[in-house]
Amino acid sequence: MSEEFIPKWIAWETTQKCNLKCVHCRCSSDMLSSEGDFSTEEGKKLLKEISDFSKPVVVLSGGEPLLRPDIFELAEYGTSHGLRICMATNGALVNDEVCEKMKKANIKMVSLSLDGSTAEVHDDFRGCQGAFQGVVNAAGFFRKHGQKFLINSSFTKRNQSDIANTFKVAKSLGATAWYMFMIVPTGRGEEIMSELISKEDYEEILDWHYQQEKLEDDILMRPTCAPHYYRIVPQKAKAEGVKFERRSLTFSTGGGKGCIAAQTICLIDCFGNVKPCSYFHRTAGNVKTTPFREIWENSEIFKDLRNFKAYKGKCGECEYINVCGGCRARADAVYGDYMAEEPFCNYVPIRTQKKS
Repeated sequence: MSEEFIPKWIAWETTQKCNLKCVHCRCSSDMLSSEGDFSTEEGKKLLKEISDFSKPVVVLSGGEPLLRPDIFELAEYGTSHGLRICMATNGALVNDEVCEKMKKANIKMVSLSLDGSTAEVHDDFRGCQGAFQGVVNAAGFFRKHGQKFLINSSFTKRNQSDIANTFKVAKSLGATAWYMFMIVPTGRGEEIMSELISKEDYEEILDWHYQQEKLEDDILMRPTCAPHYYRIVPQKAKAEGVKFERRSLTFSTGGGKGCIAAQTICLIDCFGNVKPCSYFHRTAGNVKTTPFREIWENSEIFKDLRNFKAYKGKCGECEYINVCGGCRARADAVYGDYMAEEPFCNYVPIRTQKKS
């Protein structure tokens, strides 16, 4: 296995049960959703299996992981085996006691989700009144207890006009980093396909991000599920005649590349299915029956996604394929083919231009 393709970041969906009902949820979670198949001992076995292979960041996610009674026992176990344990929460259940448990388990980073600069926008997106205040309260608890946290913000047409203001709020809450997610239509997100941001607006938003990131010293910024950005940055920098060195975050996925599904990241769902990223529906194998390392190294889907020469359409012809790659999950969701071209990219590769 090439050093290029070693797991550096793994999301483990510890439960699908969730106290919110977000419009874009990749696993359509709510309080009636499954708790999953992992007992505490089976969860520890999985963490040990991962740690024997590499020492990635492992994000305990959901659903809402704080609804799982043994979540901190699992977190402490992972930490004791050299894994860098992080957690993704919507913030509603965070309090002093939770923060103390995070500290004891040595949670390296917590992610909160903020999808609007006001309660009106965020609560609409999250399908629950009071969700915005929950994020604000959680950020306050984290600051009080010295717990590092970042903020993820997801956008569709319904809240794209609020992007800049949402960033300002994330910064004011004391986040270490702000990740701007461009929606992949999976799970409940399939129901809002018509709300996906247009190709043209995509470019404009990513240009705004580039200009903002150049000026930003206080908070790290990262667009997520927007691999086009890794084309836009060198394009803009070259046009402006500047050398733009992007800051890095210790507990990020690593590497200056767009889509890294099955290359350095993956998702393990609460039933043990391994998927290239959090937004893929396709399963590469199940850790209940096949060792994680064997799935990572030998599954057909993972091998396909690492074979850039086999990418189709514009992506296959693009001079930026090695830094962008297009969103594979979005290609699969729209075309039913994870090797197809990125459906929300406006760029025409030089090779394609020459043919026309």
